[in-house]
Amino acid sequence: MDIKELETLIMRAERVLARLETVLPGPPSPPDWNAAHAFLWRRHHGRALLQPVATPSVIRLRDLQNIDEQKERIERNTQQFLAGRRANNVLLTGARGSGKSSLVKALLDEYASKGLRLIEVDKDDLADLPEIMDLASGRPERFIVFCDDLSFGEGEVAYKALKSALDGSISGLADNVLIYATSNRRHLMPEFHDDNKLTRHIDGEIHPAEAIEEKISLSDRFGLWLSFYPFGQDEYLEIATHWLKVFGVPKKRIREAHQEALQWALLRGSRSGRVAWQFARDFAGRVE
Repeated sequence: MDIKELETLIMRAERVLARLETVLPGPPSPPDWNAAHAFLWRRHHGRALLQPVATPSVIRLRDLQNIDEQKERIERNTQQFLAGRRANNVLLTGARGSGKSSLVKALLDEYASKGLRLIEVDKDDLADLPEIMDLASGRPERFIVFCDDLSFGEGEVAYKALKSALDGSISGLADNVLIYATSNRRHLMPEFHDDNKLTRHIDGEIHPAEAIEEKISLSDRFGLWLSFYPFGQDEYLEIATHWLKVFGVPKKRIREAHQEALQWALLRGSRSGRVAWQFARDFAGRVE
């Protein structure tokens, strides 16, 4: 091939690359950080963006009942983070409807005025964490990257992406970013009986199989674990009573509502905070 043919080939390659650049998604553009306190990470036609949430759900910390210890610990961690001191990534696990997600959202309501911001990321988009870090890095705000209802199947790519972001990658998290995640599973992955087959006993010590070690290693990377438990009948009624008061139900009707609240929970098969809130909304709507 002579010089002229080579130059022609290079020119054709440059034209092809120019066309590809117009089709392939580029790096995400920074959002209007003043437009909202909460953002959603979304992908549309291959392009990623941080979408401001104009009207986030308003949940107040004082409305979350019977989880005082969990509230105190996550508030303390978040206050340290906002003050620029050392703080941990947080994993909230346990019973469904017990207030895990609400607690994270309530932190935004409480501390947005002090610079706290929330970025919600779907589990399937966790591979984009480095891009999110690039957008948030250097900003004066403090960001919680929030992943709700987190769990992984075998071999999911997002599992390794989150594991690297927490502390396994050379880049790590930005100084102004923490990850808060909720899950119904303590170890975030399904655990099977077969995982135990390769467990070894050496000199009286138990050495877990590699499959178990792999599953535990991700949750171990969260520095703060908060566990949530099912509510008893009295706790459930306390939560229902609180929400009935918030919704303006008269005291006399609140006392009358307790039996209905228990029947509501029985039909739902759960005495959770979410069920109590749903009952209170229904009862208050009928009273109105």
